[in-house]
Amino acid sequence: MSEIPAGAMRFNSDSQKLEYWNGSAWFQVHTATSNLATAGDREPGARGIIAGGSPATHGDNIDYVNISSTGNALEFGDLTQNIKYPGGFSSATRGLIGGGETSGSYHQFIRYITISSTGATESFGNLGQARTYMGGCANATRGIFGGGKNPSNTKISDIEYVTIASTGDAVDFGNFRVARGVPAGLSSPTRGVFGGGYSPTVWTDIEFVTIATTGVVQDFGELTQGGLFASNAASNPIRGLFFGGSPSNNTNIDLINIASTGNAIKFGDMTIAKAYRNCANSPTRAIAGGGQTPGSTTIIDMVEIATEGNAVEFGDLRQDQHLSGASFSNAHGGL
Repeated sequence: MSEIPAGAMRFNSDSQKLEYWNGSAWFQVHTATSNLATAGDREPGARGIIAGGSPATHGDNIDYVNISSTGNALEFGDLTQNIKYPGGFSSATRGLIGGGETSGSYHQFIRYITISSTGATESFGNLGQARTYMGGCANATRGIFGGGKNPSNTKISDIEYVTIASTGDAVDFGNFRVARGVPAGLSSPTRGVFGGGYSPTVWTDIEFVTIATTGVVQDFGELTQGGLFASNAASNPIRGLFFGGSPSNNTNIDLINIASTGNAIKFGDMTIAKAYRNCANSPTRAIAGGGQTPGSTTIIDMVEIATEGNAVEFGDLRQDQHLSGASFSNAHGGL
């Protein structure tokens, strides 16, 4: 019998549940989400968060939406200062925001929010170095920051991780095969996947790691076209989506099967051609808000992950937040 690869998925006909292989045992994929609906929402649902971004006049914003509903974003709270290009990820209860840039000054700190509440961020720890333009992904216990650029404008390959439920400084995980800024990150419970970015050329490469381990980064495949992505990715435990990109200013949404490897295929198109969109998702729906190049927007798009087709409009951010804030939810594919 051939060895089962970590991250493989199966449908258990006895329990009628989807399961994944963690390298030693089969575990059930949980798709239940916390009810974080607010007054006026049509139905309960997962909460999506978009924090920071550009321009600096409102780069301290933290917005939230109920992903199962539709409508405009609401105010969650504020960052400690205006921050553009931070990285981010989350567990079912806590969201982390790390690095970023303020008026040319690069940050090393990591801060966190409790997703079920609203309010300001709290101190978590520090990255190994000050950097911006990172990608991020997580499972229920561990979060990963990958890539970016440092204050000397050098693209970096470093990958770091933290245990989300605790606080403390990030620890070295390994390195991408190629140093890159602005990679987009998504995850299943076992795999973290990073696609796109630049260093200095624009990349189509997709790479993956096994989140529970450290060190080894492996080739996954290629995007349908190169792009500067940052937080432009979302996933449920099975499917990963990459939204838009530049310099081609495309509307494209790419699709991958996270448990396998191979090139992305086209899922559909966004309502607007943008890069640097801010993405979050529930097990069934993905949203992509804001974005830039050319110009900027407050529009939030949405798609149903299980189907393929074009996005429709969800609502609007409170203000124009483009050039990549940190975005995540309490019900993404790694949970």
